[in-house]
Amino acid sequence: MSAPDTHLAGTGLPSRIVYHVCRTIVVGFIRAYTRMTINGREHIPATGAFVLAPVHRSYPDTPIASCVTRRRMLYMGKDTMWKHRTLGWLFSALGAFPVTRGTADREALRRAIVVLERGEPLVLFPEGERKQGPVVQPLFDGAVYIAVRAGVPIVPVGIGGSERVMPKKAKFVYPRKVHVEVGPPIPAPVAPEGGRVPRSAYKEQTELLHSELQRLFDEAMTHVPWDYPID
Repeated sequence: MSAPDTHLAGTGLPSRIVYHVCRTIVVGFIRAYTRMTINGREHIPATGAFVLAPVHRSYPDTPIASCVTRRRMLYMGKDTMWKHRTLGWLFSALGAFPVTRGTADREALRRAIVVLERGEPLVLFPEGERKQGPVVQPLFDGAVYIAVRAGVPIVPVGIGGSERVMPKKAKFVYPRKVHVEVGPPIPAPVAPEGGRVPRSAYKEQTELLHSELQRLFDEAMTHVPWDYPID
């Protein structure tokens, strides 16, 4: 039997207590601070694994994603966050696991699939790093690839106003309005009997996710007092 993956530790009671205590504090603060409103929570599966796929405009998008459900969410994080053992344990307890940015990190992909296979939700930002502006940028393959490989749905999320809460290069989090639109789950394509999911299905899934994210982002932006372009 192979040794357990320490970066995916966190199924035990202590780490779950840490997660839920920290989530309660952070979610309570950010919801009040940003006067957050959320539409479409009924689309979040009550049980089983799924990939939550939000647009990404600001650092607060990560805690904002935790606001859409009380379920424990897991995230990828920069591998440098695990340099110190104690902090590494805390990040793992809070649902993060390391990924090496700028590389084809097979280990991170494997960990992501393991998370889903054990029935837990996973947050992946399909645009990759933070973007700017009202247009959803071309998506990376990772979110769709992982969801299809694990056979789980993708739940698209539009976050309006987070770029105004903490723009790029900002050193302060501003108390500005945020609205979140959660879309219906996009089911994973089914492989033909005895075969694999064709490459064309991955492309179609990515295109569908992109169009849904743009629709939800547009809708979310109608609820916040801000017009693009950004100065």
